[in-house]
Amino acid sequence: MEHLPHGPFLVANDGSLTPVRQPALRFAWRGRGCEATLTPGLISLGIQAGAVPYTVDQVAARPGAFAELGAMPGDLPEGWRLRLMPDHRVRLETAVELNGAATATALVSAMVGFALATDPYLDRLESAGMRAGTVNT
Repeated sequence: MEHLPHGPFLVANDGSLTPVRQPALRFAWRGRGCEATLTPGLISLGIQAGAVPYTVDQVAARPGAFAELGAMPGDLPEGWRLRLMPDHRVRLETAVELNGAATATALVSAMVGFALATDPYLDRLESAGMRAGTVNT
């Protein structure tokens, strides 16, 4: 057998993965929804890092939250992006280039590395009054 279908992938005899549709793996880290998507040569990663408090709930917390959002992009690793979504959610995103074939090991390694690397930024957002995002796994 040359390829074995497995979810959104075809698995070759050597273990390499070929997406047959835009695959996404969803997982949770520190109560936050995360996602990894795979395209040829690239793993894109994102986490719902928090949410800016609504004015009706915590008006006093908003200035600190926005100040942290303004300061954080300059402190992020190269290639990372901070996005404020229309519904007040805050996302951290990056992509990892694959060196060689996409394998389950490469995918899980990228996911774990990303999750661990987000910790100091999640701590900063929490300290600035931003609650954890909703887990959508």
